[in-house]
Amino acid sequence: MALVLYKPPEFLEPFHKQERRFVFTGKEILINQDWEKLGVAAVVWDAAIVLSEYLERKVNAGELKLDAKRLLELGAGTGLAGMVAALLGAEATLTDRSEVIGSLIKNVNINFKDDQSNIVVKELEWGRNLNSFSEKYDFIIGADIIYIKESFAVLLKTLTQLTQINTKVLLSCRIRYQKDLDFLEMMKDTFLVNEVYFDKAKGVHIYQATRLSLNT
Repeated sequence: MALVLYKPPEFLEPFHKQERRFVFTGKEILINQDWEKLGVAAVVWDAAIVLSEYLERKVNAGELKLDAKRLLELGAGTGLAGMVAALLGAEATLTDRSEVIGSLIKNVNINFKDDQSNIVVKELEWGRNLNSFSEKYDFIIGADIIYIKESFAVLLKTLTQLTQINTKVLLSCRIRYQKDLDFLEMMKDTFLVNEVYFDKAKGVHIYQATRLSLNT
């Protein structure tokens, strides 16, 4: 019997690469991936690329100011979007679950080996260890974090507790199922939610949510 080597479908090939390279703010960002060990949390999704491009474009156009702003990335995964935000001047805190933290720290150390004064990695289990995040943030970002219905309640709790009036939440995602839209509807009890960008080629939407009141 002939041995047939497995070749992943073309759309999955980027996920199976051990390294991916990107250029933002004129600097190369090297991302280590580990699909076999950590799965979806350790690869770069299109939503993170589109969000990174959006942040850079808006800052360069003078339509968004990140310099010295407190920014939190939820479900950072490989950390691409959070690292781009830091390169754009944000005081960036990149968060994810305990099993992902080691990989996330590795990527930050690779790309910020000379200066980590405005970027930090912290463990965050949505809805659980929120007391260790005492400050409120100017921006909260997330790329492809809306996809598990069972996590919606704790994700909304996390967003509510870590935001203040005028905090901007930027969520970059593909809308794959009705439940994804259901989460955006859930947010509307606490946030004003608008779609601010759509990348037609990648099928990725970016939604901006702004806290309406501290009483909600």
